[in-house]
Amino acid sequence: QVQLVESGGGLVQAGGSLRLSCAASGRSFSNYAMAWFRQVPGKEREFVSRITWNRGMTAYADSVKGRFTISRDHAKNTVYLQMNILKPEDTAVYYCAARGSTVYYTTPEKYDYWGQGTQVTVSS
Repeated sequence: QVQLVESGGGLVQAGGSLRLSCAASGRSFSNYAMAWFRQVPGKEREFVSRITWNRGMTAYADSVKGRFTISRDHAKNTVYLQMNILKPEDTAVYYCAARGSTVYYTTPEKYDYWGQGTQVTVSS
């Protein structure tokens, strides 16, 4: 049974940094893509970033490009999202997701597994 467990959210001032972690378990994630999405109440879940497990190919939403960095640690089976220069508009629940293919998708419906989410709040 696949499990994705996020951690690292919290309250930070604008301009600050946070690092989110997603611990993945339950199967081998070779040939998987791992992604981060975020959602605020009343809005659709929004793609943030993704990385392919084997080759480490990355992609970012324009809104976070240059500020966020996604990475993975094979030994720890963990995906990270380093978030720098945070803005109030980055406030959301952040979700980790996994897709059993490296084809690039930004729509949440294409992802097979989800974590429970972690709250990130950026104060102005």
